[in-house]
Amino acid sequence: MTRTLIAAVALCVATLPGAASAKPSLRDVPQVENIIFAAALAHEISDNCHSIDPRRMKALGMAWTLRSKANDLGYSDSEIRAYVESDSEKARMRAKGEQFLKANGVDYGSPETFCVFGHAEIDKSSAIGALLRAK
Repeated sequence: MTRTLIAAVALCVATLPGAASAKPSLRDVPQVENIIFAAALAHEISDNCHSIDPRRMKALGMAWTLRSKANDLGYSDSEIRAYVESDSEKARMRAKGEQFLKANGVDYGSPETFCVFGHAEIDKSSAIGALLRAK
């Protein structure tokens, strides 16, 4: 995930009010995990395919959605910030993303595979494709 996206997510959640209660880890909350995962994949695709640009405003909107969903679930700003900025979570998300991309025919040694996958996601209007635009 880019530093810009991480900063946007952290900014969006910085004002979260929260009640301290027993909650699952944010990685186990699909409404949060899926948004971050889609954003991370979109970033990786746009970084590796020169015919695709990221839709930064859309990513910012998704960050606000993340904030809202986490707020509705009662997570505090410090809990969310810790999750988003955690080195171990970033490493876990990277490994998960690389595995997902590989399973979908993307090869880091062949940049064109990022383009094929990215354009297919754009055509499907998937959560990943919604964060990308063809040049």
